[in-house]
Amino acid sequence: MSCGPIHNPPVPFSTHLHSGIRDGTLVVINGTVLPSGDRFAVNFQCGTSGKDDIAFHLNPRFDGGVVVCNTKEHQNWGKEEIKRELPFHRGQPFEIRILVSSHDYKVSVNRKHFLEYHRRIPINRVNTLEINGCIRLACIDIQSQGHNQFPAANYVIPYQTNIHGGLSPSKVIVIRGTVSGHPKRFHVNLKFSGGTALHFNPRFDERAIVRNSFLNNSWGKEERQLPSSGMCFAPGQSFVLEIICEPHHFKVNANGNHVCNFNHRVPNLKHIDTLQIEGDVVLQHVQV
Repeated sequence: MSCGPIHNPPVPFSTHLHSGIRDGTLVVINGTVLPSGDRFAVNFQCGTSGKDDIAFHLNPRFDGGVVVCNTKEHQNWGKEEIKRELPFHRGQPFEIRILVSSHDYKVSVNRKHFLEYHRRIPINRVNTLEINGCIRLACIDIQSQGHNQFPAANYVIPYQTNIHGGLSPSKVIVIRGTVSGHPKRFHVNLKFSGGTALHFNPRFDERAIVRNSFLNNSWGKEERQLPSSGMCFAPGQSFVLEIICEPHHFKVNANGNHVCNFNHRVPNLKHIDTLQIEGDVVLQHVQV
């Protein structure tokens, strides 16, 4: 369910999240950094006043060339987590995507995975989004998908989209959906001309998650061991699947938990240019 986009809001910006946030909530912020100014902040707050707790404080600092993350409880800041990289530039537009899970906040900037911040305050306490500092906002879109709750418009299955520019280390693909009530299988393919670099295939009929590649007109060796937590998909349950392209392998997470790594079998990642999703799922959001 989406709260609907908010266009050109003034800064500082604050909005009450009537339904709060939950596992799978996605916040998309589009704006432009002002030519002058040293900092801006995105705050997931537990109230509207300056005395309320802040569950997640995302704070790019141009005066230090870093991004600082933190939590404020009982009017005291906790230990800073500092990312010594600044993907924002004065005078330039940006897109921030923050995907909420019960474990952490996953942040991408301009469609590239940037950081993860493990929660210190339960997400069910968050009820306010606040943004301030040296930016001009163009659009804020807050999308919250409840468990077993289908939105009005779902993606058509089978689904296919281009991966513009191919893959590269730090690229993240996020898939949000719900397993059908009586599933047999579904799969996610990362394809290139002439083959499949990654075939990720949960099989409910075999209670396995099969990973493979299709190269030179033949399937390779299957990998099918389950994570220690077991089968991480269930009939009728919603999920957030992340495929993170790392230098030597794909890292796959489901609902914030690590599922597997799959070593690259294709030497040139930039040739991987197509995402396909098929099978027994209702597909609600794809971020490439």
